[in-house]
Amino acid sequence: MKKLFLFLFLVCSSTSLLAQSKLFESLSMKSALLDTEVKYSIYLPEGYEESNRHYPVVYLLNGYTGDETSWIEAGGMQRIVDHEIAAGTIQEMVIVMPDGDDRLYMNRTDGTYPYEDMFITELLPFIQKEYRVRSGKRYTAISGLSMGGAGSLKLALKYDKLFGAVAAYSSAVFTEESVTTSDQEAMNGYVSKAMPDMVDLKGKKRLNKSYSEYDVLRLVNSKDAELLKSVKIYFDCGDDDFLTLGNAALHKEMIIKQIPHEYRVRDGAHTWPFWRESLPVGLKFISDSFWK
Repeated sequence: MKKLFLFLFLVCSSTSLLAQSKLFESLSMKSALLDTEVKYSIYLPEGYEESNRHYPVVYLLNGYTGDETSWIEAGGMQRIVDHEIAAGTIQEMVIVMPDGDDRLYMNRTDGTYPYEDMFITELLPFIQKEYRVRSGKRYTAISGLSMGGAGSLKLALKYDKLFGAVAAYSSAVFTEESVTTSDQEAMNGYVSKAMPDMVDLKGKKRLNKSYSEYDVLRLVNSKDAELLKSVKIYFDCGDDDFLTLGNAALHKEMIIKQIPHEYRVRDGAHTWPFWRESLPVGLKFISDSFWK
């Protein structure tokens, strides 16, 4: 009898080990548009390799100075996602984390580095081809923090036919006042890779055509509200975050345009402890959208 129990224990243990979620860091996709390798990490849920099913997909974007490993190393995303799936809070999903490379998830405004075009026309089809992810807007979502929060909002709302839901945390959304008065060194560092013609500009000169290509507030203000309503929107920000005013302004603009959304303000600053608490909330919002 003892041998039988030992055998069953070993079988169950082996099965458990085989069925764990898998995380692959810093893989590469060759981009013809960028003429370089684009790095990404990917989370595959428990049972992915043993099944034939197709999963909904979430693109999870890093912040400024981060990369494709940030959500893994600092955000603890695998532990968080595993826990939420096991608890039944969210459904099983594939999560793709591309390297944002401080490009603000947009095309460089001088035309030399079309990161946004790469994301939409190369990365999304590549993931569809290489992994068993479900196609279509309903099962495709995007999320991110800070620079990646603004990037996820911009991409979801601009490409409303591709993304069904977005969850953004501490998004780098700025009021015009904050743009015109920001520290010169900080501004130059933030825009240098994506908007070179904004480097060293001061005051209202910063509100140029290049900045309008980035500005989430302008996108929401100018785009047909009915198209924006087709995307399920969640965003949050800490009450001690320097981006609080921009996120509050986005909330106000969406109320004015009667765009359904969920906006939350919690205790916290622009830090990983805040984002680690945001991730399960945002993924639950996204997961719920897959069912609707």
